[in-house]
Amino acid sequence: MKTVKDYIRTIVDFPHEGILFRDVTTLFSDPRGFRMAVDQLLAPYAGSRIDKVAGLEARGFILGGAVAHQLSTGFVPIRKKGKLPGAVISEAYQLEYGEAVVEVHDDALMAGERVLLVDDLLATGGTAEAGIKLIERLGGVVVGCAFVIDLPDLGGRRRLEAMGMEVHALCAFEGL
Repeated sequence: MKTVKDYIRTIVDFPHEGILFRDVTTLFSDPRGFRMAVDQLLAPYAGSRIDKVAGLEARGFILGGAVAHQLSTGFVPIRKKGKLPGAVISEAYQLEYGEAVVEVHDDALMAGERVLLVDDLLATGGTAEAGIKLIERLGGVVVGCAFVIDLPDLGGRRRLEAMGMEVHALCAFEGL
C-alpha cells in the first residue's frame, strides 16, 4: 500500500548543488496521492472547531485550499511581500542569507478565530513562525500546523513546538 511519501519525487542538486529537493508536484498530480495527503492533513483536526485554514505561499495555497474545502471553512493566503492588494500586516523572518517578508490582509481574521496553518514542507520553520505571528497579531488562535513533509534535521518542528504549537507532518526525510 502506497504512502504519501511514495508519491514525492526527489530531485538531486536543485536549486543548488548538494540539495535534495523534495518535489510535491508528483503528489499533487496523482489523484489518489493528492486525496490521501489532504485527508491525512486534516484527520487530526476532524471534529475540532476550525474557523479558517491559512496557507503559506505557494504550495500551501494548493493544500490549504483543499483542506479548507473539506472542512467547509474559509481560506486565508499568507503571501510574499507586495502580492496582496489592500491593507496588510507584515512579518519579517530570517533566511540563510538575508531576510524575507510575508503578509496577510489586515481583515483576514476576526479575534478568537481558530486557524489551522498548512504548508507542504517544514524545514527551518522561519516562514511558518512568521505566519503564526501574523495570525496571532490579528487575534487568531493557531490550533495546529500541518505539513506534508518534515525535514527534522533542519529544526523547524522543534522551533514551532518551542512556540507551543502542535505540529503534524505526514512524512519525514532525513538529511538536508
